[in-house]
Amino acid sequence: MNAGKLSSFKRIVVKVGSALLVDAAIGQVRADWLASLADDLAQLKKAGVEVLVVSSGAIALGRQLLKLPSGPLKLEESQAAAAVGQIELGPAWNRVLAAHGYQTGQILLTLSDTEERRRYLNARSTLDTLLRLGAIPIINENDTVATSEIRYGDNDRLAARVASMASADCLVLLSDIDGLYTAPPGQDSSAEHIPVVHTITPAIEAMAGSAGSELSRGGMKTKIEAGKIATHAGAQMVIASGKTLHPLASIDRADTRKTWFSAATNPTAARKSWIAGSLEPKGSITVDGGAVAALQRGKSLLPAGVTAVSGQFQRGDCVWITAPDGVHLARGLITYDSDDAGRLIGCHSKDIEARLGYAGRDTMIHRDNMAMVVAGTDKRMPDAQSVDS
Repeated sequence: MNAGKLSSFKRIVVKVGSALLVDAAIGQVRADWLASLADDLAQLKKAGVEVLVVSSGAIALGRQLLKLPSGPLKLEESQAAAAVGQIELGPAWNRVLAAHGYQTGQILLTLSDTEERRRYLNARSTLDTLLRLGAIPIINENDTVATSEIRYGDNDRLAARVASMASADCLVLLSDIDGLYTAPPGQDSSAEHIPVVHTITPAIEAMAGSAGSELSRGGMKTKIEAGKIATHAGAQMVIASGKTLHPLASIDRADTRKTWFSAATNPTAARKSWIAGSLEPKGSITVDGGAVAALQRGKSLLPAGVTAVSGQFQRGDCVWITAPDGVHLARGLITYDSDDAGRLIGCHSKDIEARLGYAGRDTMIHRDNMAMVVAGTDKRMPDAQSVDS
């Protein structure tokens, strides 16, 4: 387990809660604290780490600007507060990170964006592109349209979904508590701090408490649920106190209390395992001998190596990749629907736009979205029927 410096990770998702970011008494961003966190994020970026931020705070800011009363809000009031508060929240992040020379990009997600395949792929592609261009995504739930039936419910779980979507290898949950205890420390003075959790067991889940403040919908219970999502996706997770200035730098200090949650694997292996065992293939892509050799060397599948397409599928569906003799080589997530895939049979990358009428992706199936079949477990497919190109 890598529980050392945050700079040793490749891609980190940092979740910031409303209670840390917003001064509830005046309904304004804690400017000094946010500036210190921006310093920490900038240091990680300089060390070569890609960072994404999941930030709460829109409702907390908006309710003050709209002069809404304290206490629980009606759904329509929460949505209105989010609409107003998001206009304040985005620029606040942009200002503090622009001071370090970094561009921010706002992404508002709903539950459907991580549960529906095509929307998931679109959101993942946007995140990947922002990171590739050096920007820092600032992500929040789209509370202006989310309802109780179609929401994450808290940003801990949203952050875990984002970590999975972005193939992050670390998730940081900044909290008002410095990690997991054997019991809620505010209720049990004998509660002991737990520095490392190797596996989230029912006993670990039983230690979690409930939500802790008016500004937070979460609590330790939701953090443990987030941990199950993140660690299953190959990301390590750490819960640490965000009450101090420079909270990320504080995590790196040996004397700082925090709780690390181990991941059983890495994000790439977890994703390939999911592709290999959890998705039902919707069709088949038959490839030529040259493509077989390339795939076995760990390359992506290009349209030029495809000889036939069978089945009806949508972009993002799982399909078989089969050799000329019908033996399964791999499963993969296809970047085109079946009609467009058929049009690209044998097509060189430079000719894709002319063939389709739009600038499509160079790869039919990217190697990161492909899981090779273990020798001895393959099956033979019926002869694939070519689709007219």
